[in-house]
Amino acid sequence: MVPLFYNTRSLWARRLSTGLTVVGLGLVVFVFSAVLMLANGIESALASGGDASNVVVLRKGATSELVSGVERDAVRILTTDPQVASGPDGQPLVAGERVVLLTLPSGRTQAMNTSARGISAESFAARPEVQLVSGRRPRPGTNEVVLGRSLVGTSPEATLGGELRFARQRWPVVGVFAARGGAFESEVWADAMRLGTAFGREDYSSAVVRLRSPAEVDAFVKRVEANPRFTLEARPEPTYWADQASGLATFIRVLGLFVSFVFSVGAVLGAMITMYAQVATRVAELGMLRAVGFRRRSVLASVVVESAMLGAAGGVLGALGALATRWIHIRTLNFQTFAAVSFGFSPTPAILLGALLFGTGMGLLGGLLPALRAARLSILDALRAF
Repeated sequence: MVPLFYNTRSLWARRLSTGLTVVGLGLVVFVFSAVLMLANGIESALASGGDASNVVVLRKGATSELVSGVERDAVRILTTDPQVASGPDGQPLVAGERVVLLTLPSGRTQAMNTSARGISAESFAARPEVQLVSGRRPRPGTNEVVLGRSLVGTSPEATLGGELRFARQRWPVVGVFAARGGAFESEVWADAMRLGTAFGREDYSSAVVRLRSPAEVDAFVKRVEANPRFTLEARPEPTYWADQASGLATFIRVLGLFVSFVFSVGAVLGAMITMYAQVATRVAELGMLRAVGFRRRSVLASVVVESAMLGAAGGVLGALGALATRWIHIRTLNFQTFAAVSFGFSPTPAILLGALLFGTGMGLLGGLLPALRAARLSILDALRAF
């Protein structure tokens, strides 16, 4: 048997040391869970830019659209595939696109790399998740642009009715679009021909192909890569964007977990010191427990359970603190594309459960040695403390 009522009363009677220990453990759990939520937010933001029915076609060996090149003739050939879906106007949903990097002002002194996507007439139809939230689409053959929602307000010019300046030209902002929080929301969209002329790009960077059904994606990918008329490779769009997220997400996850590990060592030592101090001040109480019939293993379990309760409380506190970050959004450089991407902290039940287990585990480790010391106390020595 474990005297749980005694453990609860003991924690309350020593609420100052209990509170400080819980806060210390909670801070470590906060860092641990916030790191996992941040990495998951990056992957969610980029992966949500993919549609299961879409395929991204790149030059063979290219790691991203930025370093790829797809000839116009190849795009025309792709439109003849029998599995390509058709838009409302009956045209095949194959859009050749150009992707370039812009340097746009962000605040008063800073500048940031931003992806500009030159779109074709079928780009919006091929991506149903991209919807205008204000304004209108850019007219073909003009310098008009639309902004992803996360870019709005990053500079005085980045707003509906504003005017961006790059490539020694002026680009009026005529609309703002959303894309379910995906990577497209960190892009500027303009007419592909005008963007190609401004940056001296003749070929497309990529082509997005919308198929009739997600079940046809694998067969289409094989046909593209086996076609001897061009050297291209195709990837399902969700896979492509997941690959773009992998480098940055892995870096943040590894760095964050290393920091969490260093902090957790200190937190475990703090919990251990706290439990040693509590055992030292409760020698008589522990002796009384032995005197009324509790065995050594019951005393050991009592101290371990008490320490685990501290850890669980710290886990709950840290997880709740991390949940409060879900409304924070961050812009940082994606290592794969060298362009800024906006994302937030994305909690999941698995991360929250992991935070609770992590806190409880730290409490258990911190209470193990003090529990062994308490269990070894003899009844006679303990009762002499009265």
